[in-house]
Amino acid sequence: MHAVQRLFLYRQSLSTTEFRARGYKIIRCEVCRLGVDNCICNLRQQANSHCAFALLMYDNEVLKPSNTGRLIADVIPDTHAFLWHRTEPNTELQQLIADPNYQAFLIFPGEYAHAEQQVYERKPVDFDNSKIPLFILIDATWRQAKKIFRKSDYLAKLPIVTIPALEQTKLENSKVKAPEYKESVEPQNTDDRHSELIYNFDSRYQMRKAEKEGQLATAEVAAKVLDMFGDSDSAMHLDLWFDVFSYRYQQSKSQKNQANSGAINLYKKFIAKS
Repeated sequence: MHAVQRLFLYRQSLSTTEFRARGYKIIRCEVCRLGVDNCICNLRQQANSHCAFALLMYDNEVLKPSNTGRLIADVIPDTHAFLWHRTEPNTELQQLIADPNYQAFLIFPGEYAHAEQQVYERKPVDFDNSKIPLFILIDATWRQAKKIFRKSDYLAKLPIVTIPALEQTKLENSKVKAPEYKESVEPQNTDDRHSELIYNFDSRYQMRKAEKEGQLATAEVAAKVLDMFGDSDSAMHLDLWFDVFSYRYQQSKSQKNQANSGAINLYKKFIAKS
């Protein structure tokens, strides 16, 4: 059981009423939170990553079946998850940030940085490779993410890592036109597919309506940051796993499935070669 699963159970225990997200009538797997007929648990494999993540989640975000932060924990072994409280800063997260084994970075649009915050659009040239990069992601709607950033003084002390797309993105709840895929045609090799996934800034997240166009899901942002820090295999692993989740999630819905119908085969091929 990984960190997001544990946080889900904890948050669920606090609820006095049933949380009813869209599609609440679907009978879901207790682990992957997809419909039991579309469960992906038997496909899940972890990457051998040299990076770590800490998800700072807004109250009920962890309860939403469409949340993609859990996909990061599925793939990246060193993933931590915390609930955000405005009046009670999470001491465990602060201890993690202060751990000398890690170098913490906040993943957020650079335009929101405070005057004293360093902003990087690539891996810092002077990065201490003896440390583990710890990427802190605010897992919430864009409006909630900005609130968390403004009201969490301990985040204002961290260097920011941003990607060009983050200047126009939020960290969850995204939906833009999906890439076109031909079912009978596959990339010549996984490197071709990787290039398409990592460097295409159009989101492939179709599970929720976006607040504005061009927004990426949490897992999509995480994959781009992994690639930025040289962990390209883990980045590709996460991106392909995201496509598997997206396809299977939409299989439980009545509307047209906009995800890649070849996602599972591509993921299996990647795992077989890893």
